[in-house]
Amino acid sequence: MRSIALRVEHRQQQSLSPRLQQAVRLLQLSSLDFAQEVHDALGKNPFLEGDESDPEAPAADLPETDVEPGLAAPAAASADEPFLDTSAVMDTSPEGDADGDVDYSERDSWQADGLSSQRRGEEGDLSAMDMMAVETSLNEHLHGQINVLPLSMRDVVLAKSIVESLDDDGYLRTDLDELIELTELDPPASPDELQVALRLVQSLDPLGVAARSVGECLLLQLSSIEDEGEREIARHIVTDHLDCLAAKDVAGLARKLKRTPAEIEGVCDRIRRLDPRPGWHFGASQVQYVTPDVIIRKLRGAWRVQLNPSIVPKVRLNHVYAEMFQRHRQAQNGEMAAHLQEARWTVRNIEQRFATILSVSEAIVKRQKHFFEYGALAMKPLGLREIADEVGLHESTVSRVTNNKYMATPLGVFELKYFFSRAMTTASGGACSATAIRGVIKDMIEAERSSAPLSDAEIARQLAQQGLVVARRTVTKYRQLLKIEAVERRRRAA
Repeated sequence: MRSIALRVEHRQQQSLSPRLQQAVRLLQLSSLDFAQEVHDALGKNPFLEGDESDPEAPAADLPETDVEPGLAAPAAASADEPFLDTSAVMDTSPEGDADGDVDYSERDSWQADGLSSQRRGEEGDLSAMDMMAVETSLNEHLHGQINVLPLSMRDVVLAKSIVESLDDDGYLRTDLDELIELTELDPPASPDELQVALRLVQSLDPLGVAARSVGECLLLQLSSIEDEGEREIARHIVTDHLDCLAAKDVAGLARKLKRTPAEIEGVCDRIRRLDPRPGWHFGASQVQYVTPDVIIRKLRGAWRVQLNPSIVPKVRLNHVYAEMFQRHRQAQNGEMAAHLQEARWTVRNIEQRFATILSVSEAIVKRQKHFFEYGALAMKPLGLREIADEVGLHESTVSRVTNNKYMATPLGVFELKYFFSRAMTTASGGACSATAIRGVIKDMIEAERSSAPLSDAEIARQLAQQGLVVARRTVTKYRQLLKIEAVERRRRAA
């Protein structure tokens, strides 16, 4: 019979300290998320201070390194020592004269001009802000047209309810039955009334607005085709053969519509000039820009790696507050002590983040220098372990550094993980990177004839002739990564 017993075991388990947990979290953030994190820390922690008086000040003091063959990357510092000299990267003292005095006359003059400009605006004169162009949204553009039409109040409510249900593309994705409850009319709107209101909105500018599908959007814009014969052919194509249009099957369309390929090609080109997203012409476009973390330049024959000055936050420990707290520290000030400790961790972890990014970037540039000279075809196979062994870090740390971090080069802006690819064996027994093979595939497709595009199988055959043994499905995967359409969609009539 088994009995219940207590047993004590000693077991070692590795765990990260709070400071290292914060360091890992800051390291894997993108530059935008990291900037927001630093901004939040400045707002919450009284022992941290920032200086935004001169955003370009750190550029001259940023560490730069020549990356040449045979030079080893700097060894990583221990977890208890700072990676970078704080005075070099984090110095945020304002520039002034020899005595440290800052000339504020220019700033005061600018502020005075701003106040006088504001007063002129308040007195009725036009100011600079009054002359700025204001973006008009799609809803405002349609509401303005509805307001000048001779409609009853009920029709106006129905039309505007449809307008408010449009998405950014200008499409109506909501069923008309759902709009009946949203209008809250008494008596409730009927489906026929909503159909009339929908036709009214679809007749407004821009053409194609309030469509419920791509086909309907194109049909609403066919009135812009002046030639009646072409317009009728386009109507048949959009209504019955939209899949053939998408596949660019000109021969199939000519056979089904009993027209010549030249006629069908002309009509298809005219249809492609229509706008499938009419709502994009209104409102400010949401463009997501990438801010590079490091900048690569070639100076005096050597590639130089530099941190981007615009992403290095000017954050430092407020020594005045820290010394005052240490002198008047009491037992009940545990929260302030925690803030002070967190401020010290934040400054050191910021230094550690940029030092790690810099050392990994140096190692990448050293290994992939031929890419910067000759392009993607010269990319070498590279794994995380190679960089980790060179800079003295763990593979997981290198993985965190290469995600959401970008490098500005003369060839463009690339994510750091772009430079890593597995090795593929060539027919001669050598190794070639997957990035180089994608570059070869891209060059092949760009050089193909539009009337006879290359299929994935044909691309694989030509690669084999060059000594690159790649399966057809691998070619398909690489083509999709390059965002290149299939052969049927690239085919054009001769």
